[in-house]
Order: sequence, then C-alpha cells, then structure tokens
Amino acid sequence: MLNPYPLDTLEYAAFAYSVFFFLCLPVCAWVAWSDLKTMKIPNKAVMTVLVIYFFSGLMVLPLETWLWRWASFAVVLAIGFILNMIANVGAGDAKFAAAAAPFAAQRMDHLILILILFAAFLLGAFTAHRILRAIPAVRAMAPDWVSWKRKDFPMGLALVGTLMTYLALMAFPSLMIAIQTLLAAIRM
Repeated sequence: MLNPYPLDTLEYAAFAYSVFFFLCLPVCAWVAWSDLKTMKIPNKAVMTVLVIYFFSGLMVLPLETWLWRWASFAVVLAIGFILNMIANVGAGDAKFAAAAAPFAAQRMDHLILILILFAAFLLGAFTAHRILRAIPAVRAMAPDWVSWKRKDFPMGLALVGTLMTYLALMAFPSLMIAIQTLLAAIRM
C-alpha cells in the first residue's frame, strides 16, 4: 500500500480520496462531454473508472476495505438495471453510477451525503441544461449536440457532478468543514 499516512486518520482518507479525485477528473470531463454531445456514456469511460478504482484503490486503501467496496458496485449495478427497465434510466448512466460506487465509503452518513449531492446536481444540471439549450447563441456553439434536441436529459452531468464533488469533499477536509460551518450559520 502506497498511502504514507497512518490508517484511520483524516490524512489517510484525504490522501486516498485526492488520488481518486485527480485520476477521475479527466474521465468525468469526458463522460460529461460525451453525454451532452451524444446522449451516451461510452463503455470505455465506465471501464476506465473501474480500472482507476481497481489499481489506485489497491494502492491507497486497506485490502479489506477495497474488497468490500466492490459489493457497492454490484448493488448499484443491479439497482441501475432495474431502473433501466422500469424507469427508463439510461444503461450508460446505470453503468457509470455502478462504476463510481466503489469510490464511496460504505457508511450511512456518506450515503446520505451522496443522495443529497445527487438530488442537487440532478435539479441543477437539468435546469441549467434546459435554460442553456433555449439560448440560440449557446446552441450555435455546439450545434451537433444531440442533447439539445432530445426530450430526455443527459444524466451523466449529474452523476459526474455528484462523484467529483463527493471526492473533493473527502479529499479536501477543509472544504467539508467550511460547508458545515456555513450550514450551521444558516440554521441560526
């Protein structure tokens, strides 16, 4: 294992998540662009995310943690395929969500955080996409994007935003502390 920090410390987790963050960033940009342009998430992108977790996870996580997180992949893939059949969720979206699942800690507070992030990104990305596609000058910058013409929505945007924000919050603990402080101040 290449993680230089003692196990069960904030630095240990931050190091692992920063490796995940920087390795996933270019792939997530590819996924977002591809979903906007073609309304498809390439299988190569999904496989790349899995390969990133496979190799980097082995280097920065304890073996038992690394192995257990593969269960998240299986569960999310099964849920995704069910949603594909009954709720018309895209197969690429289901596969990408499953590939991203092992990056998340298997704790209830992390699941709640991810669900909140996904809800926020789904609403934000949907709204932004619908507003931007209604502006002729914006559409003219990318006239060949399929997502401008289709009724359905490129959910890869929300999935990418969720994954990258979660990884950023875990990689940079001061960011999470700042958000918690802000939320506490709002509640007063």
